[in-house]
Amino acid sequence: MAQSSEAREMRDACAVSGEARPELQAADAAGELRSDAAGAKASRDGGQDEPAEGGGEGGGEDGRAQSAPLESLSLRDEPIPSAPRPPVAGPWRSYKEILAGLAQRVLDAQRPIRILQALRWEADVEEQFLRSKQRELPRVTYADDLGFDPAAKLREIEEILRDAERELGKRDRLGQILRATADEYRKVVSMLMGRGTKAFYTLSRELYGSPKDKLPDGKTSVRDMGFVLYDLLTAIGGERLGPSQRREITAEMAALELNARFDRFFGGASIRVQVDDSLLADAAAGSDYVKIRSGAMFSKSDVDILEAHEGWVHVATSLNGQAQPVARWLAKGPPRTTAVQEGLAVLVEILTFRSTPRRAKKLNDRILAVDKAEDGASFLDVFEWYRTEGYEEEECFQNARRVFRGGVLAGGAPFTKDACYCKGIVLNYAFMRAAIQHDRAMLIPFLFVGKVAHEDVPILHAHMTDGIVRPPPYLPPMFDDMNGLAIWICYSSFFSRLGGTAIAEHYGRMLEH
Repeated sequence: MAQSSEAREMRDACAVSGEARPELQAADAAGELRSDAAGAKASRDGGQDEPAEGGGEGGGEDGRAQSAPLESLSLRDEPIPSAPRPPVAGPWRSYKEILAGLAQRVLDAQRPIRILQALRWEADVEEQFLRSKQRELPRVTYADDLGFDPAAKLREIEEILRDAERELGKRDRLGQILRATADEYRKVVSMLMGRGTKAFYTLSRELYGSPKDKLPDGKTSVRDMGFVLYDLLTAIGGERLGPSQRREITAEMAALELNARFDRFFGGASIRVQVDDSLLADAAAGSDYVKIRSGAMFSKSDVDILEAHEGWVHVATSLNGQAQPVARWLAKGPPRTTAVQEGLAVLVEILTFRSTPRRAKKLNDRILAVDKAEDGASFLDVFEWYRTEGYEEEECFQNARRVFRGGVLAGGAPFTKDACYCKGIVLNYAFMRAAIQHDRAMLIPFLFVGKVAHEDVPILHAHMTDGIVRPPPYLPPMFDDMNGLAIWICYSSFFSRLGGTAIAEHYGRMLEH
């Protein structure tokens, strides 16, 4: 078979070394294809070449031989169609590099933003309130210094938003998640700038939602759900359901026990459980640590709950997010991820039988407390309501403080984050049920891939095969093997369709005798 002159020249040039250079192989292949095409054409035309249109015999417009399609493709001089455009300066960057770079900028930008630290009340606020015999509103002031320059931080985040849209485009789905995350940090900065005012509440409601918000059915509000649970949980006599749980475990003892448990669960990861005398809540989780309030006392049940809630969910999702080389924003949780995070943590308590009626009621009462404050109840009103619900005086103050930190103590403008807990339980359960029913159970573990919102999960899972998102290495046991979870969800759905009220009433009448 005839070869092109280019192929012959390249073969002669390589004859001494005997190497089969790629360029030579490509030229040989091109020559063979052209010869095959010419032979086929000659066969169709009776062995004669047909003059090209618009020119002399066998030529183009300028009389030169018209090149075959493959001759017009240079393997060395033209860019490959799928390659990215050359950058204005510096080396080319892949999509993963661009996304990872933007994600790192988001992480760096949010690093000094500490929401709960900025809403912290000084220790003497409680002392002043108790001295007034709970008759005066607490006198709260917030430090002017947020730990960063708010105006500069807003400019930094806005620049990230512009760059993300320019480099990834508006329709890039991972870019949309990244921009939504960055935009929420921008709103958080504005919210913190409005501490103690109604502007704080307006942004809090936008970021975390409200008890007045509707669930996806468009009918039931978070508040409605709270009242249903209030009636159910108030009717349960928790003290009669099991042995008394005495709080006789010190913070130091709890820290030692949790350190041992986390060593077993996380393996090689170094997770620290430490006692902190500046903590306001009993416990709080960070990226690779859990802090326990100095002086707090715990029961065995409390320690079990801390293991599941703080360790298996909050710390685990932080570590899973930190393990992402590209989708790095998953290591930190903006407000849009709060309902999933807190809902998962409480759901794991329930699935492991660690929660108690008292614990569940405490979480549900937060919804109703936020609702009361939204409707005008003051700190004094909410404190007194907690007291009528049977809480100790110290708990009443702590619970009311959660609702009013950053907000207006006279009422009407609370911090709405605490409405997320029970809302998250319902939405996570619905997500898992839908995933199992639609044969998409593989999405459920991706609730733990980092700090996510439900709408992120299918998108993140779709990018597992291209390496942009890695599967979560740390999962609670029931999410590592989901057979038990699936049957629990199936029977839960089954029981809800049984017409359970009538059946329960039948047995209720029996038990009255």
